[in-house]
Amino acid sequence: MKIAMWSGPRNLSTALMYSFGNRADFHAVDEPFYGPYLRITGLDHPMRDAVLTSRLESAVEVEQSLLGPIPNGKPNAYHKHMCQHMVDGIPRGFMAGCVNVFLLRHPARVVASFLNGYPQATEDDIGFARQAALFQHCRDLGQNPVVVDSADIRADPQGMLRAMCQAIGLDWDPAMLSWPKGPKPFDGAWAPHWYASVHDSSGFAGPEGALPSLDARGQALTETAMPYFDAMARNALKI
Repeated sequence: MKIAMWSGPRNLSTALMYSFGNRADFHAVDEPFYGPYLRITGLDHPMRDAVLTSRLESAVEVEQSLLGPIPNGKPNAYHKHMCQHMVDGIPRGFMAGCVNVFLLRHPARVVASFLNGYPQATEDDIGFARQAALFQHCRDLGQNPVVVDSADIRADPQGMLRAMCQAIGLDWDPAMLSWPKGPKPFDGAWAPHWYASVHDSSGFAGPEGALPSLDARGQALTETAMPYFDAMARNALKI
């Protein structure tokens, strides 16, 4: 099984990658299209040079690697994808051969966290519109992709992860509930800038509190994203 997990930034995506990566039967891949995305867009992201140096492949080469054999003799692969990376020039053909899962987080929380690390972020950078478009793309392929809200995982990690595994036809493994602290061998080169909190973790954090306060720009980004979030949330897995 090849799982393509689709989310925006600051969305429990790294913790969920660590969860699957802690299973003995999974090979984990961290944001495989990040290098091609930066080369296509020319964006000046944190650690841009390090990302480009570590991700030399073209978008077509990345797709071929995702379609190819799973490394290290593992039966399953987990691909952590950022929806905003799927700009024109990034192929989508590989999605037809994947189990596509969509991970949500309330836009106010995403915006507050992402602006803290990338203050010039725009609507395209947080990825909600593209996430909805990718979800529809999977529907057009005849798939019925699973949608999971990160708030539900944080509220009941075992319950939601069990339900997600069942929904995609994967056996449950309690190894998903925890992982060793520190960096992981499959971390992307950008981990020093973005992954400090998850490196200090050994499992999923508990439920979040009230929504954060935002300035006018953050509020505007949130309001733009809310219709896409609300539409996706109506499809979220429940237990």
